[in-house]
Amino acid sequence: MGRRRFGIRLSLNARQALWAYVFLLVPMAFFLYIRIWPAFQAFDLSLREWNIVGEVRTYVGGANYERLAGDPRFARALLNTLRYTVVGVPAQIVLGLAIALLLERVTRYRGLLRAVYFLPYMTPIVAAAWVWQWLYSPNFGPLNGFLDAIGMPAQPFLDSPAQALYAVTAVVVWQNLGFVVVIFLAGLQSISRTYYEAARIDGAGARALFLHITLPLLNPSIVFAVVIGTIQYLQLFTQVVNLNFTDQGGPLDSTLTIVLYIYKVAFQRFQMGQAAAATVVLFAIILSVTLFQLKVLSRRIEY
Repeated sequence: MGRRRFGIRLSLNARQALWAYVFLLVPMAFFLYIRIWPAFQAFDLSLREWNIVGEVRTYVGGANYERLAGDPRFARALLNTLRYTVVGVPAQIVLGLAIALLLERVTRYRGLLRAVYFLPYMTPIVAAAWVWQWLYSPNFGPLNGFLDAIGMPAQPFLDSPAQALYAVTAVVVWQNLGFVVVIFLAGLQSISRTYYEAARIDGAGARALFLHITLPLLNPSIVFAVVIGTIQYLQLFTQVVNLNFTDQGGPLDSTLTIVLYIYKVAFQRFQMGQAAAATVVLFAIILSVTLFQLKVLSRRIEY
């Protein structure tokens, strides 16, 4: 009766599509409210002065960005984050690909080995960071015990401004490695065996198979792993905070990241406008780097 009253006649497919759109509106509205709306709020806040306690948000234009540009700690955080990304992403890509290639050749216990490599990724980041803090301990850590056993001097690791950043990067690589291995294993299993068989008939060796078949056809997996890994390193926070809990970002700001800088400015100095400006800068960096990587790395390979 309702359709007759309003004079609307919909086919079954149209009604199904209409209900699909109705159900899609709910998660879409949730996503816009949780993700997009705070982004606009952050941009608006970056143009204002607000100390989180008061209700007045005074418009100051680009003053927060000027203050950010003149802050040497922000420059240090930016440089550190870049170093984390440049060292960590290639390391976990190369190691992940090597382990995935080895696992693909294994016929027994492959599932068990894959689970062992994936286990660190499922471990809570805070728990893993505190365990690694103990491993890195200069006084009673097992790593220095091992170095002493083989006749090498003890290392300060997290207590050294020169070593701390790389010690943190090693932990992040260790934790992300299992995820990267799973991505590459899925990519390797999607490559048809007929390509390898045809190439072997033509006399191709192992190196040629890897360079001309495996690597090109693995491009979607490589792009995905690089983009996701880069975003993870640009947003690095939890490992840095918990590996050196009494001197977060230290020693001497040698492990300070952009996200940790934002946290300190917002919730220790209560300068919400400057923290929002740093958030907008980080968003712009992530967006620019992601678009650049997708443009440069993506290849459409057809055989």
